[in-house]
Amino acid sequence: MKSENMSNGLTILVVDDEESIREGSERILARMGYHVYKASQGSEGLEILNDHPVSIVLLDLKMPGMDGMEVLGHIQKLNPEILVIIITGYATLETAIEAMKQGAYDFIPKPFEPDQLRIVINRARERIRLAGETERLAQERQRNLADLSTEKSRIRTIVESLPNGVLVTNVQGQVALMNPAFQWLTGIEARDVTGESIETCIQDRGLCQMIQDISTGNALSLPATYEFTTVGEKYLLASGRPVLGDDGECLGAVVNLVDITAMKVLDRLKSEFVAKVSHELRSPLSTIHEQLALVLKDMVEKESSRDQYLISRAKEKTLGLISLIGDLLDLSRIEAGNVCLECKPVKLDELLKSIVDFMTTRASAKNQRLDLVLPDALFPTISADPRALESIFGNLITNAINYTPDGGAIEVRLYLSPDDVQPTHIRIDIRDNGFGIEARDLDNIFKRFYRVKNEKTRFITGTGLGLPIVKGLLDELKGDIQVQSEPARGSTFSVFLPLAVSE
Repeated sequence: MKSENMSNGLTILVVDDEESIREGSERILARMGYHVYKASQGSEGLEILNDHPVSIVLLDLKMPGMDGMEVLGHIQKLNPEILVIIITGYATLETAIEAMKQGAYDFIPKPFEPDQLRIVINRARERIRLAGETERLAQERQRNLADLSTEKSRIRTIVESLPNGVLVTNVQGQVALMNPAFQWLTGIEARDVTGESIETCIQDRGLCQMIQDISTGNALSLPATYEFTTVGEKYLLASGRPVLGDDGECLGAVVNLVDITAMKVLDRLKSEFVAKVSHELRSPLSTIHEQLALVLKDMVEKESSRDQYLISRAKEKTLGLISLIGDLLDLSRIEAGNVCLECKPVKLDELLKSIVDFMTTRASAKNQRLDLVLPDALFPTISADPRALESIFGNLITNAINYTPDGGAIEVRLYLSPDDVQPTHIRIDIRDNGFGIEARDLDNIFKRFYRVKNEKTRFITGTGLGLPIVKGLLDELKGDIQVQSEPARGSTFSVFLPLAVSE
């Protein structure tokens, strides 16, 4: 117990002119583990305080020479954190109260019992402990505030030095942080815009709407992205996410802005190169294909079957190259935005009939059944690009024929009522009972040049560009496509076209 209290660093000074009080207090306090100094008069006590650290002073008010009130005044000047407990005997209660007004912590009347002294000293010790804990917490808080300020300054320096634009908003869509790169990329004047609404800073309405939707928690898909151009022909890509609190509530938005001008220029050059090379190759390949067809037609039966086979293979390969070139040109037109420019009223049921009638010959060559199922009610006329629709359904039906074995069945079904999955779209299903697609391939079938290859499909020729063309055209038409497939049971490609009905 003694070592525990000594570790607290508490020392007590007893100042009283009565020796019995001094000796009795020392015995009680020593048993409690305190180190005790004794003084018979005020001046002696002050000398001890000047030479030794003391935490608690037991001070008698009535002493010869310097009385307790005067000693209390000197103690307050010397160290106001020392707790002074007044020992009052002959003095009145009013004098003790006056001493406490002057800064004394507590008082104890004499003669007092040992338990009374222990209670008062323990209360003073608890007061010292709480004061120390309060000071420690205050110092820790100051350190935390300093660390937080340093960390905040460090993070702000990092954000401001980033080459990409960074914008942080609150839930009202007001700017909380905007780094210089964001201001430079968007052409905002270099100034402090903190607290301003994004509408007053950003000119592009689409970007403002995206940021506002994320800030208020109304973004439908995350992360949200938006691509736009500035006055200086600068291509920018913005991506944003909400800032969430501990309870998951939206506190604002953080937006990252990237300059993709170089990527756009490179992509345009690539597309122009592919289009030019493909156009230059198409004519000679078509000529070669026609010449091979003439040679094969003029060959007489006496000529070797091997020569006929080689020429047939060459004719087949040139046809494959011509198809590849056509697909590359279609992709180039999609990337350049040269498709779906002239939308016109289209009767979708009539368009599907003409496509199915045209593809029936190819399906019949494999003994397949190709059916078109239309609703009984009159189908509305939609506004779309008919050439784009012909390419979409032509590619999907061709794939269904190619990946369905001989004797299989293919169904094209048009739904008059909006589907629950896409309530604002018309749905057209192309269903087959062919080879099907493995789950691992479903995420890749819309990638360029990707083809599903296994024991059943490795002999099927193709460019791997049909589905990417379908996806690109549907994106231009604001449509969508979904796939459900099961190996050895077939596939269903569901096309969703927006219900933009023409008057």
